[in-house]
Amino acid sequence: MNAFIAYAQEKLKVDRRLILIYVLLYFAWGMGMDWFGATVQIATFTYWWQVITVYLLYMIPISLLLRGLPFHMQYAYGLIAMGLLEFGGYALETSIAFPNNILDQFFGERNFALAMALFFALYFPLGNWVVSKIYRLIWPNRGESLS
Repeated sequence: MNAFIAYAQEKLKVDRRLILIYVLLYFAWGMGMDWFGATVQIATFTYWWQVITVYLLYMIPISLLLRGLPFHMQYAYGLIAMGLLEFGGYALETSIAFPNNILDQFFGERNFALAMALFFALYFPLGNWVVSKIYRLIWPNRGESLS
């Protein structure tokens, strides 16, 4: 446990500008996905502010812990994190899946949360990649701090 705490402390010590990029990107991403999910009636949060708790307070720290790992490891660990999140969200009814939505029709109702977790686990490697690109574009001489 001490090794994980030391690892986490090291990974979470980052440039505040990097955190700002994560916050802006993930907030926009979360609002966009919530809007899209509601518009096409797949799924939506019960309250709009859940974008803050999920995308900013849950997903950003996980992204920071996973950054620097290979894509497949970020996806695998992200799948665990998103599986727990999706299960909890639908079990506690803080997320609403629209009945007979397109994912239910394609994968079956019993596979809905699994499909969502498999999709959203991609956020961690893709989010880290996009944030890294934006950070290096704006501050090209600071890229060495992203490892």
